Amino acid sequence: MQAIRSILVVIEPEHSESLALKRAKLIAGVTGAHLHLLVCDKKHEHSALLALLKSGLQEDGYSVSTEQAWNDSLHETIIDVQQAEGCGLVIKQHFPDSPLKKALLTPADWKLLRYCPSAVLLVKTAKPWMSGVILAAIDVGNTDADHRTLHNSIIDHGFDIASLAKAQLHVISAHPSPMLSAADPTFQLKETIEARYREQCKAFQTEFDVDDSHLHIEEGPADVLIPFAAHKWQAAVTIIGTVARTGITGALIGNTAEVILDAVESDVLVLKPDTLMDQLEELASKP
Repeated sequence: MQAIRSILVVIEPEHSESLALKRAKLIAGVTGAHLHLLVCDKKHEHSALLALLKSGLQEDGYSVSTEQAWNDSLHETIIDVQQAEGCGLVIKQHFPDSPLKKALLTPADWKLLRYCPSAVLLVKTAKPWMSGVILAAIDVGNTDADHRTLHNSIIDHGFDIASLAKAQLHVISAHPSPMLSAADPTFQLKETIEARYREQCKAFQTEFDVDDSHLHIEEGPADVLIPFAAHKWQAAVTIIGTVARTGITGALIGNTAEVILDAVESDVLVLKPDTLMDQLEELASKP
């Protein structure tokens, strides 16, 4: 988070209060990041609004630029501008479609999360970050290089957000149910599975000062446990990572992440490993 020098903030002119801008100001106020305000609009009818926002932010000491753009679709426009401006974080507010679909993300939000070659913060609630709970969700059971790097990034971002918001950082990892038929005796008992997972957390616990009371290793599916934990602790932000599926683009978010994103009642920060970011940048640069 501290390394992010430029933040792309998606402004929705029809909504008077921009929660995305509120979050961006909180982050930039600590990191000194530049704010690039974007209105996705074919007709370029919002110059007055952007000028007003820019002058107000500059008076408050922020570095700001503005833009109106459109390229075929909302997510493509955002990604084009993110690439052109070199923004390390995109912040967009989620607006529910209808009461029936209140919890579910819109197709535009999904495509942005899948294809954007940077971290994406989706603002889902007006809940203040200050003095709240930041929930970092990791998958300790996967120890390949991509997952290890991703775990460190998730904890690192969680630590940074907790510091800037004077909030508590909680870390959660789901573990599988014991199986008597498992070849590795470790996975035959709940206690030994949890002990193995906790052992794998020691390094980042030391680095980021996460004590045992803030590390939660729970039995069950991640797509159930993470939303449950976010609700239980009234998390202000839930941070999750996603590793690419194989496929035509290699850029799809997995089923677990999709269920979690729709189910959590908090803002969501989605991170991807560098290898996937590189693939997505290559994809975004193609005409």
